[in-house]
Amino acid sequence: MIFLDERELTERYIQSPGPGGQHVNKAATSVQLRFDVQGSTSLPPEVKNRLMQIAGKRLTKDGVLIITAHSFRSRERNRQEARQRLAHLIRRATQVPKRRLKTRPPRGARERRLQQKKHRSTKKRLRHPPLVNDD
Repeated sequence: MIFLDERELTERYIQSPGPGGQHVNKAATSVQLRFDVQGSTSLPPEVKNRLMQIAGKRLTKDGVLIITAHSFRSRERNRQEARQRLAHLIRRATQVPKRRLKTRPPRGARERRLQQKKHRSTKKRLRHPPLVNDD
């Protein structure tokens, strides 16, 4: 289990987009959660690398992960939502992906493929006019 230090997280409250009328225009309910992945001391290096791969466009050039939550009208619920999303990403990064085992097609499948190719080539060859030899 991984525990993050509260000091590694920074939260910014900004005006939420979308409908909501006067409440949206007056209150900063949207949460922007920032987590410095590269500078974190709580995560092992291999988890950091996987997290940076999973994060995609949410990661800045400086290695800071930005999660924005604005689904709810309440600031506190958006804050919880952002933290849950961060926890989910970190959980996904802790799971080591399974290595793919090389497999070969079975003998029967190879034989069927060759048989189909032979049948198709015969069908196409029969569409041409016969060759005439005048010796």
